[in-house]
Amino acid sequence: MKALQIVKYGEIKESLSINEIEKPSVQSNDILVEVKAASINPIDYKMAQGHLKEMVPLNLPVTIGFDVSGVVVEKGNDVTNFEIGDEIYARVPHEQMGTVAEFVTVNSDKVAKKPENISFEEASGLPLTGLTAIQALEKAEIKEDDRILIHAGSGGVGSFAIQYAKAKGAIVYTTTSTKNVDWVKALGADRVIDYKEEDYKEVANNLDIVFDTLGDDYTFDAFEIIKEGGVVTSIAGPPSEESAKIMGIKDYKLPEQLSKLIKEKSAVYKHTWMQPNAAQLNEIKTMVEEGDIKPIVDLIYSFEDGVDAYEYLATGRAEGKVIISLS
Repeated sequence: MKALQIVKYGEIKESLSINEIEKPSVQSNDILVEVKAASINPIDYKMAQGHLKEMVPLNLPVTIGFDVSGVVVEKGNDVTNFEIGDEIYARVPHEQMGTVAEFVTVNSDKVAKKPENISFEEASGLPLTGLTAIQALEKAEIKEDDRILIHAGSGGVGSFAIQYAKAKGAIVYTTTSTKNVDWVKALGADRVIDYKEEDYKEVANNLDIVFDTLGDDYTFDAFEIIKEGGVVTSIAGPPSEESAKIMGIKDYKLPEQLSKLIKEKSAVYKHTWMQPNAAQLNEIKTMVEEGDIKPIVDLIYSFEDGVDAYEYLATGRAEGKVIISLS
C-alpha cells in the first residue's frame, strides 16, 4: 500500500515522501480502516521538522498523520463494537500514528462512527481539534453564561471551540485577523476582535475563562484579563503538573512566573495534552448531526499532493482544516 512518510528530519519537502509499505496487521482489539480522508495538523509537520524528537522519538521512516475517516474492512477477534463496512472517524493513538495512507489500524476503543450528515473529508477534520477543544474546555468546567476568550478563532481548534462554547451557553470573545472576521462571526462568537485593529486586552476583560491556543506571552497575559478566581486553560503554554505527568516529564515544577500569576489572581491554570477519547467523539457526532457543530474545511488535497498540503498548512494561513482525500 502507499503511505506518506517522514523519511528524515528537516524541511517539509525533504522530510516527507510517498512510499510503498506493507499493509498493517490487525491485533485482537484493532480494526483495519480503509482511509477515505485524513486531516493534517501542525503536530505532524513539527514532528517531521524534528522539533518534537525529544518528546516523541520516531523510528524513521514512519507514516505521518493522526486524524482519519474511513471504512472498516477487517477487525480483530475481540472487537464487538464495529462491523465490516462501518464508516468511522478517529484520532489514533501515538503508537498507531500513520493515517495519511491507504490503510491504518486503530484500537477500536478509540474510534467512533462518523457523523452521518457530513462527508469523509469533513469528518476527518474533527477528531484532533474537537477532542482538544472539548478536553480543554471541560477542564475549565465551562457552563452557561461564562464569559470566555478563545484565541485564534479561525484556527482548527479555535473554530471548533467557538461552536462548542456557544452550544454550552457561554458568551464568547475571540481573536482573528481582518480577513477572517466575518466568517468567524458566523460561527456564533458574540464579539470578534480584529487583533490588527484592536487590543484584545482592552475589549475582553473580567473573564471567567481564557482558552490559550497560542502560548508564549499570551499564556501569561491571560491572567490580566480573567476575573479573580478565573480559569486559564491552555494547549500551548507550559505544562501543568498534571499534564507533565501524562507527558512523561519527571520532577516538573511550574515556571516561577506562572506560579506567581496564579497566586496573585487566586486563579486556576489547566493544561491539556489531548488524549484519544471515543465517548467524546460520540458527543461530537451527536452535536454535528444536531447542527450545533459544523466542520470548517479550508482546502482538500489529493493524496499525491500530500506534501504540498503540509507546506500550505505550515504557512499558518489556513482558515479551518486542511484535508488529504484518498476517496
